Amino acid sequence: MMENVPLIKVEPPGPKAREIIEKDRRMLMQSFVRWYPFVIKRGEGAIVEDVDGNKYIDFNSGLAVLNVGHNHPRILNAIKEMLGKITHYSLTDFYYEEAVSLAEQLFKIAPITGDKKVFYGNSGAEAIEGSIKIARGHFRNQRPYIIAFYGAFHGRTMGANTLTASKPIQHRWFAPLLPGVIHAPYPYPYRCPFNTDDPIECGEQALAFIEDYILGKYVYGDEVAAIFVEPIQGEGGYIVPPDNFLPGLRKLCDEYGILLVVDEVQSGMGRTGKWWAVEHWNVEPDILASAKAIASGLPLSAIIGRADIMDLPGGSHATTFGGNPIACRVAIEVIKIIEEEGLLDNAARLGEYIMKRFNELKEELEIIGDVRGKGLMIGVELVRNKDTKEPARKELANILNEAFKRGVLVIGAGVSALRIAPPLNITKELIDKGLEIIEDILRKYNRELKTK
Repeated sequence: MMENVPLIKVEPPGPKAREIIEKDRRMLMQSFVRWYPFVIKRGEGAIVEDVDGNKYIDFNSGLAVLNVGHNHPRILNAIKEMLGKITHYSLTDFYYEEAVSLAEQLFKIAPITGDKKVFYGNSGAEAIEGSIKIARGHFRNQRPYIIAFYGAFHGRTMGANTLTASKPIQHRWFAPLLPGVIHAPYPYPYRCPFNTDDPIECGEQALAFIEDYILGKYVYGDEVAAIFVEPIQGEGGYIVPPDNFLPGLRKLCDEYGILLVVDEVQSGMGRTGKWWAVEHWNVEPDILASAKAIASGLPLSAIIGRADIMDLPGGSHATTFGGNPIACRVAIEVIKIIEEEGLLDNAARLGEYIMKRFNELKEELEIIGDVRGKGLMIGVELVRNKDTKEPARKELANILNEAFKRGVLVIGAGVSALRIAPPLNITKELIDKGLEIIEDILRKYNRELKTK
């Protein structure tokens, strides 16, 4: 699949794609929003092919899920190894080796010291739901409150959706949501909610807001069970917080006996050049929620926490399909691939290269307002004017669609950011080809902005 990539044979969407899209619109509830009319047929590494034979460079990894790429041979072999042995036998009622073998591997890479335990689910939202129950259950509901952040995305099930505060449509018509959830401003350095251009001051103000306003005027610290935070906000815009924020949050949690729960659903499993994004700040969480890339596209999530916190009594939390044996076997292989193929280093090295390219382009183009990220989790904020920082919403949509038509699959995040998240084993050759196309499109829209 690597020859002549990208390769657009038929202007997308082609006839086969249009047929499937039309059936999709008639048969599937349209409660989600697609970025552009791409209908995938197959993939290999960082290349995907649509149903009409067009080949694309994949800069989104199936929404940061395929960190080891499409159809990695070792993943396929792990699945084949399990087929004919066992496809399911509910872990909540019985036992199998794959679940404990995966736990051993996860504990080796988890950023939590001491004894640990894990709970398996099926998705990121389920991991967040379970984390809410674990946090409240640990305190036997003596601490009913939870703090989350504006701009956060934690999932769309009712509890996770309550923590989510990314777009109003995610809450519309679903009230009342989970009670006892309080939101605080997230320190977004480029658009700091505290009207400062100093990132460190932005982080200080975000921490002060929690302590002075939430804990000082609304609830006591000993009523709060947990603070849920994305070390790097995902859907909110690939926002990297100031360096003082997460260490300060850890200190605040310690002061009040609050659990720190990190949502590494998107930022984990090597995405940022470390196993977990929180490691960039040497912060140890009490509970870590993981999903997406953990099993290379198979449904699996893992809540990893301190053993003394993971103490819900028997019968209080369970799931029929969580910890599926095939998914667990694949997750073990994912960890081995990332380790043995040096994908943490590759993500860090290529991420630094991409950031350098976009920062150089930022000096040239008015349309690029901010470049941020860690490893291969990179956000490029598009603006109509650098002085006013007006978001380039329409331009973003047009740029994504044009990149698709020219053979690069890239999506957005936040209000107007390009979300760069290719597989961790992508080559520099493919990175260069993809960036050349994106840069050419950005120059085009920059010229159009200058003429308006």
